[in-house]
Amino acid sequence: MTESETRTVLLRGGEVHSPADPFATAMVVERGHVAWVGSEGAADAFATGVDEVVDLDGALVTPAFTDAHVHTTATGLALTGLDLSGARSLRDALGLVRAHATAHPGVRILLGHGWDSARWPERRAPSRTELDEATGGRPLYLTRIDVHSAVATTALLDLVPGVTSLTGYDQEGPLTAAAHHAVRAAAHAAVPPRQRAEAQRAARRHAASLGIGSLHECAGPDISDEDDFTALLALAAEEPGPRVHGYWAEAITDAKGAARVRGLGAIGAAGDLFVDGSLGSHTAHLCEPYADAPHTGTAHLDAATVAAHVTACTEAGLQAGFHAIGDAAVGAVVDGVRAAAERLGLARVRAARHRVEHAEMLVPETIAAFAELGLTASVQPAFDAAWGGEDGMYAERLGVERARTLNPYAALLRAGVPLAFGSDSPVTPLDPWGTVRAAAFHRTPGHRISVRAAFTAHTRGGWRVLGRDDAGTLVPGAPADYAVWRTGALVVQAPDDRVSRWSTDPRSGTPGLPDLTPGGPLPECLRTVVAGQTVFVGPKE
Repeated sequence: MTESETRTVLLRGGEVHSPADPFATAMVVERGHVAWVGSEGAADAFATGVDEVVDLDGALVTPAFTDAHVHTTATGLALTGLDLSGARSLRDALGLVRAHATAHPGVRILLGHGWDSARWPERRAPSRTELDEATGGRPLYLTRIDVHSAVATTALLDLVPGVTSLTGYDQEGPLTAAAHHAVRAAAHAAVPPRQRAEAQRAARRHAASLGIGSLHECAGPDISDEDDFTALLALAAEEPGPRVHGYWAEAITDAKGAARVRGLGAIGAAGDLFVDGSLGSHTAHLCEPYADAPHTGTAHLDAATVAAHVTACTEAGLQAGFHAIGDAAVGAVVDGVRAAAERLGLARVRAARHRVEHAEMLVPETIAAFAELGLTASVQPAFDAAWGGEDGMYAERLGVERARTLNPYAALLRAGVPLAFGSDSPVTPLDPWGTVRAAAFHRTPGHRISVRAAFTAHTRGGWRVLGRDDAGTLVPGAPADYAVWRTGALVVQAPDDRVSRWSTDPRSGTPGLPDLTPGGPLPECLRTVVAGQTVFVGPKE
């Protein structure tokens, strides 16, 4: 342990969000763990026996956030490279591409992310011809906001033999499926190790500045590569910053496959193991056709493959998981996991805490199945904030009625389904308080949950899906992963006003959280601590 991890620190004079004491104003950290939480008066007894006393000056202390779905290197590349998420039109996007190419004359392959033609007046993606002109004929790989399709220049496609014969190839438009995976592999292979490491550091620094103490890296052969994955885990083990828990999305059928995944340092054969694609790219697998396209999307895995994977993982003591967005894809996951449970026993499958990423199109039957099978829904509330509502991309793809059924967080919680919140960064930005706000103020009122429930899903929920029930909360014995915030008055917000009124009564003993009413300022992170070690200090500290 480092010296900072072995020091005993007393924090006092603030608000400590802890179920151990809803009125706590002080906390003691010792050897990387929470040692005590309590009142200001009781803190006097510790003041002379600690190595450091921190005056919180009224600040709020909470558990550090866990982002349960991140692509770390891609996030760093977006932070340090060409980011088109703010482009307001096709013309604007092409101008940004042109400027980036001019500013980086020595880069072998240009990388960019974040275009979203659904938000542009032109309503179409950049063509290959337009990108060839904007880059001066140089190789360019440019992912759509959901990372399930991309556009590329001719010079990059020329580096991928046989790409024109692969599924998902398009002469001028976005690449999907196998063609996209092949081009992505070629583009990422051109990123030198030094640039990759700097991108990973940038992503972890940014996460720490937002009060994030843990990241679930969702990697895999169709997303990144083994070198990127193992290098990230090594960097996180060697350098201070948020913890990184690695998932490798590769389908397995036996103990040998499970051992290979574990040998990479992964804690699960999970994450973006694609059962389908995305709604934005028309590749999510639906039971009924899209409202704006005459097909039902793309199925990558069927129920039998899901069952074989879950069986192999469960027998090996490895966590399994899948990417499933469309209702047909989610149904295939449920059918497959149920088949594995029939073979191995329900209790054994439930104990493994398998997970499903995104799980957007759910019906009452699949929600009930998640609860029955012990599946965690690893979800991204910012998706609803970005694409929900009657005028959003979801309604365009599915029609208003089907779009209203998406991301039913309240129904999941009522059924007892564990939730873990994440961003899928760089698809949507790392933004934990914004994520909590998005869940509490869902565009479909019936799907809203309390701020407290959303906060729990973004802190303790990310630890529970790892099998850790002793973390993500500030109680004695828990890891000292916490963040310090400058914020306004603490309140209790819930969709039902009667609950809010009851919870703010002092007799309820409900600890408050920042007011996240849309339009208001979000809390400012002053400090982030992981295992007792400070990994971020704000400029005002």
